[in-house]
Amino acid sequence: MSVLDGIGNTPCVELKKVVPSGSARILVKLEWANPTGSMKDRMARAVIERAEQDGRLPPGGTVVEYTAGTTGVSLALVCAAKGYRLHVVFSDAFSEEKRRTMQALGAVITDVPSDNRRITQLLIKQMIETSRRISEQPGHWWADQLNNHDAISGYHALGEEIWQQSAGQVDAFVHAVSTAHSIHGTAEALRRHKTDLHVVAVEPAESAVLSGGPSGAHKIEGIGIGFIPPLWRPEEVNEILTVTTEDAKSMARRLAREEGIFAGTSSGANVVAALRIAERLGAGATVVTIIVDSGLRYLSTDLYRSGAESPHS
Repeated sequence: MSVLDGIGNTPCVELKKVVPSGSARILVKLEWANPTGSMKDRMARAVIERAEQDGRLPPGGTVVEYTAGTTGVSLALVCAAKGYRLHVVFSDAFSEEKRRTMQALGAVITDVPSDNRRITQLLIKQMIETSRRISEQPGHWWADQLNNHDAISGYHALGEEIWQQSAGQVDAFVHAVSTAHSIHGTAEALRRHKTDLHVVAVEPAESAVLSGGPSGAHKIEGIGIGFIPPLWRPEEVNEILTVTTEDAKSMARRLAREEGIFAGTSSGANVVAALRIAERLGAGATVVTIIVDSGLRYLSTDLYRSGAESPHS
């Protein structure tokens, strides 16, 4: 057994307090129970192992990746466990906890400065180009998550777990989009069991490019890259909902105080959207969404800063 055997088989629980009477049941998959505290452990293991198998990643080589931090932390875990070096391209737009965790796990970090800590298309594209250049060095392999098809397979197990834990009762799957790997991989697995599953994508209202809106700046870490992800497959999604940064943060705080579920902003966005679908479907139906990562990653941000929101708001 290794630490990588701890990836997956995370709990799935029902929200009890934030769901209004008459709405569908909402189940949330607690992906913070993975070794690094996020769902990205699944894709990190999948892409590293596939690159090992086909020879793209040489023994003792260096993995290179651009990241908002969550993928970087997961890659750092897998690289540490397997004996690879990791060079990540990061930014001050993302939380300090992610930086320190990547460094603790042995990653080398190159920074691309942001515009007042805002997440924008320009920032993401600068990070991508910086990592591409670094990856040209001998013995380096670029994970390039946005274009890496292997990442999707890392989430098939997530869909299978949801199906089993819900006892085959899933009417809708709701999830936020970054690379689009997790929504597509999870939905693929679920649709093997239920072909008419309703799949709902979530994106920041301030940068609703999947919905046909303009690219903009927002502060929901880990989603909404400001342009259409290269591996996005709109034909596999039934609808797209937008959630504002403030609504996502507010829900994350409510989840902590009312449900005891301590999560990040993207998880708040997932639940905001899931509540809309649950209200529409009504009692008797089941909506499933993801608690992407732990709130421990956001203590240095304004998400859980003292006084950010009163306990009774």
